[in-house]
Amino acid sequence: MTTTDRHTVRTTDGHTVRTRIAPSPTGFLHLGTARTALYSWAYARHFGGSFVLRIEDTDVARSTQDSVDQILASLRWLGLDHDEGPVYQMQRLERYHAVVEQMLAAGTAYRCYCSPAELDTMREAQRERGEKTHYDGRWRPAPGKVLPAPPEGALPVVRFANPPGGVVTWDDLVKGPISIANHEIDDLIILRPDGVPTYNFAVVVDDWDLAITQVFRGDEHINNTPWQINIFNALGAALPQFGHCPVILGEDGQKLSKRRGAVSVTAYQEAGYLPEAMLNYLARLGWSHGDEELFSIDQMVAWFDGSHLSRSPAQWDAAKLTWVNAQYLKQADNPRLAGLVAAQLASRGVLLPADAAVRLAAMCALYKDRCSTTVELADWLAMYFLPVAPDADELAAHLTDAVRPALQSLRDRLAALESSAWCTSDKAGISQAIKDTLTAHKLKMPQLAHPLRLLLCGRLQTPSVDAVVALFDAQTALGRLRQL
Repeated sequence: MTTTDRHTVRTTDGHTVRTRIAPSPTGFLHLGTARTALYSWAYARHFGGSFVLRIEDTDVARSTQDSVDQILASLRWLGLDHDEGPVYQMQRLERYHAVVEQMLAAGTAYRCYCSPAELDTMREAQRERGEKTHYDGRWRPAPGKVLPAPPEGALPVVRFANPPGGVVTWDDLVKGPISIANHEIDDLIILRPDGVPTYNFAVVVDDWDLAITQVFRGDEHINNTPWQINIFNALGAALPQFGHCPVILGEDGQKLSKRRGAVSVTAYQEAGYLPEAMLNYLARLGWSHGDEELFSIDQMVAWFDGSHLSRSPAQWDAAKLTWVNAQYLKQADNPRLAGLVAAQLASRGVLLPADAAVRLAAMCALYKDRCSTTVELADWLAMYFLPVAPDADELAAHLTDAVRPALQSLRDRLAALESSAWCTSDKAGISQAIKDTLTAHKLKMPQLAHPLRLLLCGRLQTPSVDAVVALFDAQTALGRLRQL
């Protein structure tokens, strides 16, 4: 057993740690689900266990293959690799039906023939009496109870015979001890008339069959847990440990969800965020390791033992995520960034020359400290490949008749470098050409650098001008200077 500061985590009681993530393919991978996937994955990796991917596709009307593809793509981008799966629930209908038959035979489930109209009438009567609305057990067998004949042609649902008394208690990995009385919950439908299982039943059978040992999920599932524990017990199946993580709140303080303000994980990929930054940020939305703000995924795996999970909701902070991403961008490998920027530019219709990779990596090295995302980096580097349009007022202010001869002289000096220093992006020759021009024309650096930046880059602010010029294709730079 491994002891933490809050609870005991089962890891060496004869069962290998097995966690899972089980998204519903009714939309994109939600940020909260991505965080749960990260916690589940890191926990399994920490204890040398297995991480299972399950697709909960029993909502047939809303589940789509596009959503499945997007979920898989999001997990791949984040690097949360699964050891087993994907397991699709709709491919397991025979198994669910077999378990239902087992429960019917054992008396832990029964058929109910109530029509929707009867159920509505039942609930309305309960509301009028000031009672909590719930199924009243009219089709539940009991000693001495005579059930009516099933209505002709009616297709029943199957309900779980929930224990009528007692309390369901579990020691939550996040919340600590939780108890809910059985009289607070009713006889749950576990199989619909069309033969499709309901969520609370299918998830138990799946976790049982997959030998899941720890379940991390959002705390909106706390009210489902008593039903699930009772079904586990009815089946004689080993209980997993449950850990219910608080919701993520949007910047308006309301719950972040698919239906309210959230965007997909892949949208952050398209917006130029790095997966390691997203993982770092998601990890800190509800978990901490001391005061560590920035850490690698390997460090998280080493630290994540199920403790130090927050009981309070986390607040999504877009500015903080952008800051985290900027730190990772600064540390990123330049050839890797070059590939990401090339993809960003390609999405804008900018096709780079075949020999641009080395030069693009050098550009990333020069500009990445100024950027927070690869989109911003692509915004900067586009000037090397696309025509620029300097602000007319800025150009008029800096490209004066007094400085034009100096720029023409510089252009001639740069042209002489084309076959030597420039082709190797060696800024020493370019730097010397700029210095010689300043001396010859008795100018200070800003007088020459400002119009030079405007003509080549379309903007006044750039890194060191010699380093900027050195990364241009010679013909592109000289062509822009010929427009004086």
